[in-house]
Amino acid sequence: MLSKINRLRISTKLTLVNAAILVCILALTSLMTIMGIYFSVYHQAEVDLGSSISHTLKQLGSTDPADDLSPPPGPPPGHPSMDREPRRPFPPGFIPALWHEGALMPGVVLRVTDESGAVLFDSAEQYPSLDEVTSHIEANPPFWANKGMKVVVLDNFYMYYEKVNVTRGGKNYELHFLRMITAERQFLQMLQNGLLLTNGIGLIIALLAGYFISRRTLKPIRTITQAARAIEVTDLSRRIPEPPVQDELSELVETFNLMLDRLQTGFEQQRRFVSDASHELRTPVTVIRGYSDLLSRWGREDPTALDEGIAAIRSEAEDMQELIEKLLFLARADQKRQVLHRDRIDLQAMVADIVKQTRLVAGQHTVTLLANDAAFGRGDAVMLKQMLRVFFENSLKYTPDGGTITVSSVREGSRLRLIIADTGIGIAPENQQKVFERFFRVDSVRTKLAGDPSGSGLGLAIAHWIAEAHDIDLSLSSELGKGTRVQLRIPLLSEAEAG
Repeated sequence: MLSKINRLRISTKLTLVNAAILVCILALTSLMTIMGIYFSVYHQAEVDLGSSISHTLKQLGSTDPADDLSPPPGPPPGHPSMDREPRRPFPPGFIPALWHEGALMPGVVLRVTDESGAVLFDSAEQYPSLDEVTSHIEANPPFWANKGMKVVVLDNFYMYYEKVNVTRGGKNYELHFLRMITAERQFLQMLQNGLLLTNGIGLIIALLAGYFISRRTLKPIRTITQAARAIEVTDLSRRIPEPPVQDELSELVETFNLMLDRLQTGFEQQRRFVSDASHELRTPVTVIRGYSDLLSRWGREDPTALDEGIAAIRSEAEDMQELIEKLLFLARADQKRQVLHRDRIDLQAMVADIVKQTRLVAGQHTVTLLANDAAFGRGDAVMLKQMLRVFFENSLKYTPDGGTITVSSVREGSRLRLIIADTGIGIAPENQQKVFERFFRVDSVRTKLAGDPSGSGLGLAIAHWIAEAHDIDLSLSSELGKGTRVQLRIPLLSEAEAG
């Protein structure tokens, strides 16, 4: 059964859930309504009967039995028994206060019997006899009925019955009080049938309306499903139209479209990465193969060709090894398997060391260290040096001879602001954020002006990853023909941690 329910559509499940909730609510409210009305009806009958008994006994107690020696007067005007005479005269000692105006509440019937059970007075002779009433007393009355009163069910008659014993003039009498609730019972039965019918009709309407509303509400989900089925890996350009109403489904559509954007960007980067990597590897392989063919033909007899071929093959092999190492580095970084050894680092000494090494290979360039504040950080020293070398190598590579490279390392609060600026050829504004992408090189400007320097386009991508791994804020600004400025804001250790 559960497996069948689990295979149903969401719209059908929602309809069934709403219907079940509605049935419970209708059943509960109907039950409470019926019980409340029953309690009210029975309670009103109890009040009427109790008031009649109380008033009657009060009237009997306010009169001296010795004065009651004459037949009682007739009932008050308007009483139902006004049109008939009592069955027999009241015996001496029984007061006529039973007929006191207001003693009996409307709907309450009084019968008086003597010690022998003979009926002395009956205010409603059309009611069933006392023998029939006493023989049909319910042994298990409803729980909302008064436990101190008897409930009589006779054919279609429902009534409360209470008997009171009194003694007047040395004789015992029985006062039988009856309160009919037949009319209320019929009304309640009609009310039950009406509620049952209206609840059934309401349930059917709720099922139809719930199914229609749930299908209409879940229509965007079906649209999302159809769009997802139509999207292929080779074509991620399609998007799901967003619904006009801003609700949870619109958020789902927006999230799905953002996911498609990220997937499309990732697939494009992967495709470009594979293409560029293949291109970068194809070039040294082609060179190595060409020189190997040259050596196999003339290298044995021509020492010059042999030396040239060996040197070229060695150079291309080294470039290929460097490229493969960078690719492996980025692959481990993407898979979060690149290990970082975080130790306490003297950043002042590191910056001074990198500047010293750069000056050794600067050639015609001028490398100036403007400031180098004392600072300590935590991170992988090898990785951080590799990152700084990338920026210095790019400055040397894209700065013409005679240019200047300046370095400034200034402590600002909890971070060290390290700036590497050059007077090189610069980068166009539209390419300044793309330089950190893998295999990206601005061949149209930078490569041409710099004399076609070698490079794989992976250095800045690696430097960007190292900066993110060390929580370093990295920013780049540049202007064509005026140079490039790289700023690093490196987190520092506190004085206590730095020792």
